[in-house]
Amino acid sequence: MTPELTALTLAALLQVIQIALMAVPANLELGQGKTLSPRDRDRLGGDLQDQVSKRTARLYRAMNNHFEGLILFSIACVVVTLAEASSPVTAVCAFAYLGARVLYIPAYAFGWVPWRSFIWAAGYLATAAMLVAALL
Repeated sequence: MTPELTALTLAALLQVIQIALMAVPANLELGQGKTLSPRDRDRLGGDLQDQVSKRTARLYRAMNNHFEGLILFSIACVVVTLAEASSPVTAVCAFAYLGARVLYIPAYAFGWVPWRSFIWAAGYLATAAMLVAALL
């Protein structure tokens, strides 16, 4: 397996962890009556994200943000691998993305301003660099 695919696999496992980091407190805060329901907004009194604590809501947004970033990162890893363009540069970029995503969770959960945005940008730029490297 290429280093990029290893980083992608670890990023997917990180997403699994992020789901749990959000779901456990959300279930504790909301109760099973709400979390096991069909979650119709009119029956629940609004969006469930608006009914949890500030930190749990941040974990929810961080989880969704990783889903968004993971799409582009997955494309970059697949392109690098299929193009046989794996290099020390793309490997470093892949693990830089992963490191940024790991740091992003506490940065978002604890409201590290402006560091959360800088951490996000590091992961985004690492992904973009992988795509450019695959073209060269």
